[in-house]
Amino acid sequence: MRIGVPKEIKILEYRVGMVPDGVKELVDQGHEVIVEKNTGLGIGVTDANYEHAGASIVANAKEVFQQSELIVKVKEPQPSECEMLESGQVLFTYLHLAANRNLTAALVKSGVTAIAYETVTSENNSLPLLTPMSEVAGRISIQAGAYALQKANGGSGILLGGVTGVESARVLIIGGGVAGTNAAEMAIGLGAHVTILDLSESRLEKIKSRFGENIVTRISTKDVIDSLISKADLIVGAVLVAGAVAPKLISADQLKKIRSGSVMVDISIDQGGCFETSRPTTHSEPTYVVDDVVHYCVTNMPGAVPRTSTLALTNATLPFIKKITNHGFQEALEDDSHLIHGLNIHKGAVTYQAVADELGYNYLSAQDALASK
Repeated sequence: MRIGVPKEIKILEYRVGMVPDGVKELVDQGHEVIVEKNTGLGIGVTDANYEHAGASIVANAKEVFQQSELIVKVKEPQPSECEMLESGQVLFTYLHLAANRNLTAALVKSGVTAIAYETVTSENNSLPLLTPMSEVAGRISIQAGAYALQKANGGSGILLGGVTGVESARVLIIGGGVAGTNAAEMAIGLGAHVTILDLSESRLEKIKSRFGENIVTRISTKDVIDSLISKADLIVGAVLVAGAVAPKLISADQLKKIRSGSVMVDISIDQGGCFETSRPTTHSEPTYVVDDVVHYCVTNMPGAVPRTSTLALTNATLPFIKKITNHGFQEALEDDSHLIHGLNIHKGAVTYQAVADELGYNYLSAQDALASK
């Protein structure tokens, strides 16, 4: 199979869909890997490194798309990339379609088979291709929040860990999954007062067991959120409904209760955001202010640390890429009950229920789509 790895073009996105080690494994198994020129420079990988692993280097993304049967990326295809996709190609990347009507329409029109990292499952019902980036995003949320709290950046001028004789900042984390737990670990490490909310009592028990007296756990309800936001200096939104739009947990009216200079970091922004006042931002302009509250809503947070993120992501994606290349996408999807959950679009059909429901498409199950197309 011919696998294409284009350079990411989202603003300040330096992550890479495949590293040389992965290229070598695929080439050794008889496949061809085509990499766009200078793709890896942002993570310290040269074209020579890719060539040494057996890749062919081409001048631009157009050549990658024209020559490849499988396109491996990191972020969702941008409009110019969607125009280069062709029916019969397979796209394997993060998509987050429920929050992106235009991208969904473009992929439906293209006729491609689009497999989303974020909805592939595992035996324990976790999301193995989302987990590494959730770990990174959770940790970055505290770094970004601490930076935004500095007065020069629009914040209230509070140091998360305080100092001798001065109280530490109060951090409220909504969502106790992978991202929220990693955010808690970072905030606790910096000495903040941390409260974490989740709907699952068993999950909160695990978090309490892990962090002990360093954290306060609460069952998440509207009243609990409403009572805590006025006391928080940093609020991290880390809720996830796999493949679906994130629920709005803090309304525009509630925002008025939050102290001036406080910071809200929305990790859920890829899925539409969990704050009503959230809107997507970029690493070049990461924050904006509403009602004197700083909002950080960067849609590719792990892109801030592209080397760490790329290595973590490609460790997780390579086994699935090998299944697709060694068996063909149809057989790989039909034989893997977890990979097939990643199929969001197949030759014009929307094959993920939450995306179809949110955007008003007719839903066709992945199994039926593969059988009929």
